[in-house]
Amino acid sequence: MIERDVEIMAMCCMDGHGVNRSEAQLLASPECPLDWLLAWGGRIRNTRIGKSVRLCSIVNARSGNCSEDCAFCAQSARHRTSAPIHSLLPIGKIVETAKYAAALGTTCFGIVSSGRRATPADLVSIAMAVEAIRNECGSKMTIGASLGCLDYSELCYLKNAGLGHYNHNLETSESFYPRICTTHTWEERRRTVENARSAGLQVCSGGLFGLGESWEDRISLALSLRDLKVTNVPINFLMRIPGTVTAQRPSLNPDEALRIIALFRFMLPDATIRICGGRAAILGERQPDMFAAGASALLTGNYLTTPGVDVETDKRLITDSGFGLDNCEIFKQ
Repeated sequence: MIERDVEIMAMCCMDGHGVNRSEAQLLASPECPLDWLLAWGGRIRNTRIGKSVRLCSIVNARSGNCSEDCAFCAQSARHRTSAPIHSLLPIGKIVETAKYAAALGTTCFGIVSSGRRATPADLVSIAMAVEAIRNECGSKMTIGASLGCLDYSELCYLKNAGLGHYNHNLETSESFYPRICTTHTWEERRRTVENARSAGLQVCSGGLFGLGESWEDRISLALSLRDLKVTNVPINFLMRIPGTVTAQRPSLNPDEALRIIALFRFMLPDATIRICGGRAAILGERQPDMFAAGASALLTGNYLTTPGVDVETDKRLITDSGFGLDNCEIFKQ
């Protein structure tokens, strides 16, 4: 009976209608067979997105010494970790990193800065870097940034410089958020997402899973993203970094991680669902199954403070899984 319920929900999703909370609860329950859920998650992705996978990469433009107390973050000044610490990279270094990423075939490049918010001086430098990347790479690459809780005028300034999208993860549900961060609120994060949309930027916002959140928290996060009309959703799995508050948390198992991906595909059928931090560590040899679950994009190369998967390896993973590389602009209206 439950298989038939999943099939009916999937058919609605293939028409563009994401499942509601009670339906999502059924999909998240152990009574829902994972193989059935993955099979239909993949069909939804094929229908709504297609069978191509988009690649993006990032540069850790400013690292460490962050004032915030996010429990999972290696860059918090409150944690003793081995994460690199450096001020904003020179503009030329950021541009060269972007050119290298474009040459490898990534279609999106993100400039990421640690801290609650970028300083005014840093914003000027980043705007100059964005303009230079646009001049060097043209239409080959969409340029994004993740610079903390910026206001509307600051985001408009970056948009006018040529920024295409802004990343600001909600991370988890509003109710669970105070358990992982106390120096700023979930509402501040939500307001930043709204500021970016108002400034005319495409918004990339998702979450981090394995923090101790419940399935209800995961469902609430997806519903919040849907309410905010976010169509580019990064999914990260907790990396247990020594020195952070979450270092001793048990790791997600691959089945649970894959169920999260499929759940988000059912709830956000038209979203670009990008699998990012922790995927190799958590999924291991089951990484091809993330496409079956409904993933449609990958963050490739190194992450902020931990190594990732190199681009050529990811390209082989994509083609060996029966998918093509999407060379179009990564963010859609």
